[in-house]
Formats: sequence, structure tokens, C-alpha cells
Amino acid sequence: MAKIKVAVLFGGASSEHNISLISATNVIKSIPKDKYEITCIGITKTGRWLYYPGDVESIANGKWEYNPDCTTAIISPDPIHKGIIIIENNSVSVRKIDVVFPVLHGRNGEDGSLQGLLDMAKLPYVGCGLLASASCMDKSHTHIVLDYCGIKTAKWRLITQREINHLEEKCEEIAHALGFPLFVKPANAGSSIGINKATNLSELEEAVKVAFSHDNKVVVEEFIKGQELEVAVFGYDSPFASYAGEIEACNDFYDYDAKYDSPSKLYIPARIDDRKMAEIRETAIKAYKCLGCKGLSRVDFFLTDDGILYLNEINTLPGFTSISMYPKLMENLGMSQSYLVDKLIEQAIENSEKNY
Repeated sequence: MAKIKVAVLFGGASSEHNISLISATNVIKSIPKDKYEITCIGITKTGRWLYYPGDVESIANGKWEYNPDCTTAIISPDPIHKGIIIIENNSVSVRKIDVVFPVLHGRNGEDGSLQGLLDMAKLPYVGCGLLASASCMDKSHTHIVLDYCGIKTAKWRLITQREINHLEEKCEEIAHALGFPLFVKPANAGSSIGINKATNLSELEEAVKVAFSHDNKVVVEEFIKGQELEVAVFGYDSPFASYAGEIEACNDFYDYDAKYDSPSKLYIPARIDDRKMAEIRETAIKAYKCLGCKGLSRVDFFLTDDGILYLNEINTLPGFTSISMYPKLMENLGMSQSYLVDKLIEQAIENSEKNY
């Protein structure tokens, strides 16, 4: 029986490039080699696409792109090709692909851009579609949809670049409406990149400027004090949610350093009662459906001391590093990473014609 041809995309021109390399290494190692034939396509920080035929161990440390055997490669938007176009020494060849696993985090990989290309190419792919990816990536759109669906989120305000010339006035208005402390976030960024906490007007203005260096829209949210909880959701027509995991951040909040440089404590399952566990799982699935997610997503929450649950964000392509919560939560349900990756690819092919 012929092996299924899967292309793994990694890297990308985003602030989460390095995390993608680590995630992709773990995914590639987990793909059952007796069932799948793997083609590796790396995207450099400048956005160059390269077919990479080398050792998987050179991906995580970034050495992959200096391999002399790398050649220019692109995904053709023309569905007649059904695969990767490889360009080498002015010669063009097509490598057929059955399914794509885009292990790309952040801009140009998780925001709907790549998903639109794959839709045009009529190539099945793991993860959410264009609209869900874009809506979950943009924190302001996530808020709008969740507010409409009756799912509780932190009170929030949006600042656009059109308003940057009146930043002092805008910050005063937001501070009056939401109070301090506040969290300031680029609307489109992951792994807590560019996120800062503000306790006064001066810090708020500075945090907004930092956030604008990462995006052209900024979301400001009220501070919610509570347990940080995450749920893994998996599936298509009948998605299911894992038990929640809990993060005890080593820093003031769960920022980039707390996630990757100084790992925080994880509790799986979370230290919450059965009633709240049922509520958070139910809410995660509701949000997943409201935003049109498919395949997989990680849904993040805050649970306050008085028992109020707030949805923080939805990550449509969660990390797959050795310390990432999504695979750990699925492992808690008895799904090894190899089994999980296999099922993600398998179901992506089976459900490629469905929209949610």
C-alpha cells in the first residue's frame, strides 16, 4: 500500500519562528514512518520557502536552512499540481502531496494566509480554515464573536493606528472605563509576544507603543485575577475537549519567558472541582464551534476565586514542543503524540471538503 504523502511546513516569517522549528521537530519525529512519506518545507524569517531534505535534528537549532541541498520550493495555488513545485538549477519538478501539516505559529501561518493558499490549491491540511484562523488570531475579532455568542471574556477596548496621534486621550478614556491594572496586547501575535501589564497611565501608553511595534491594532483588557487554565479541543463534526490543565506562571503573568525560557508549573488535570471542570470543557467546545474551528485548537481561560470563568483566547495551531500544553493534555487522555499526529493528519484528509 502506497504511503500517504504529507508535507510539513515550519519556520515562517513571524516572531514565533523559533518555536515553530521546535514544534515541527517533535511533529516530524512523531509521524508514523510506516504510513507516511514526509516532505519538509522550511520558511525562513525573510519568507523564503525551501525544500529541506536533511536530518530532522537540524531543524530545531535553525541549521536546516544552511544545508547545501536546500532548494527553492513553493506550493502551487493551481489545483492541477496537487503539490510542491521544486526549483533547482533552472529545472522545475513537482512533488505530489496528499496533505499538509502546517506547523507554523503566528503571522503568515496561523492567521488564515496560508490556509487560503492551501484552499486554492485544494490540498487538505491539518487545522482550522481561513476564517477561523483569522478570527482566532485577531484578538479583537475573537472578542466580538465570543461576546455575540454569550461567552464571557474580559472587558476590552481596541486602539487602531488611526488613533495613535491621540494616544494620551485614548489611554485616559480606556483607563477610566476599565481601571488598572490593564493588559495590553498586539491584536495579532502569539506566545504572549508584545504583551505587557500596565498599572498607570504612563505604563499604559508605553505598553501600547510596544504592542504597536508588533501589529497595527492593539487590544487593551481589564485585569482578571485567577487560575490560568487551558483545554485541548480536537475534532470536526463532534469535537471533544480534554480535561483542563492549569498553569502556575513563574513570572507575573504567562509571558513568552514563562512559557519557554523559565518553564512554569503545569498541573494536569487542573486543581478545580468536577463541576467547574465540566463547565470549562463545555465552554471550550462552544467557543470552538462558534468560531468555526476544526481539527484542533487550544482554548485558554481564567477562573476567578469567586468561580467566574473568562475565556482568554483560542490558539488554532498550539505549540507541539516537549513542554507544550496541547499534546500534554491529549496525552492525559491516553493519546500519545504519535497517535495524536496520525489522527490529525488522517482526519484532515477525511474532512477536507467540510466547512464549519
